[in-house]
Amino acid sequence: MANLLFIIVLSYLVGSIPISIILTKLVKGVDVRNFGSGNAGGTNVTRVLGKKYGILTILLDAMKGVVAVVFISRLYFGSFPFPNTTPFDDFTLIQIIAGISAVIGHIWTIFAGFKGGKGIATGLGVFISIVTLDMLLALGVFFIVVYFSKYISLASISAAVSVPLIMIIRENIFGVDIPSYHNILPFVIALALLVIYTHRANVERLINGNENKISLSKKKNK
Repeated sequence: MANLLFIIVLSYLVGSIPISIILTKLVKGVDVRNFGSGNAGGTNVTRVLGKKYGILTILLDAMKGVVAVVFISRLYFGSFPFPNTTPFDDFTLIQIIAGISAVIGHIWTIFAGFKGGKGIATGLGVFISIVTLDMLLALGVFFIVVYFSKYISLASISAAVSVPLIMIIRENIFGVDIPSYHNILPFVIALALLVIYTHRANVERLINGNENKISLSKKKNK
């Protein structure tokens, strides 16, 4: 039991590292949450520090999910402390618990008053560690939606929703045998729903037509 709590707490703490807040304070001496949408994520960092730091934030936030699933989960030893009535084997269940803990840490970070990001980048790291090909295809959806709509929030939601849809299409229409498909799918759907929940304010702004767009063009120097 103590080992499982260690995995949960460590994954949560890694997920809680407020990359966006640290970067904006180091580079510009400001708190990213005081700008734009008030969100501690890569999009807001882009608004404050530019695309280079925005991309760096997204990559580092994604790495938190990878570290939890790929590395921290391997610190677990022995059998699961409770009867495992889930369809997952013990290690896969530990990976899922570690991944969810990291995403929760990113959204409700203990290092910044429990006000963090929306979990999309850390969730990306979790997804790409567990369902790599499906996540890569979902990234394609993300970039397509960003290119045509200029809405990062809409692209994030579209990508999150597309992961389970891609899995369902590959398994049931194209006949691809996805390992542990029936076990992993509910977890992927749950994470997608969590991403939608954290973007609920964005959804409202999208419906009302006042969501902020992101500029993909380079500003001309005057």
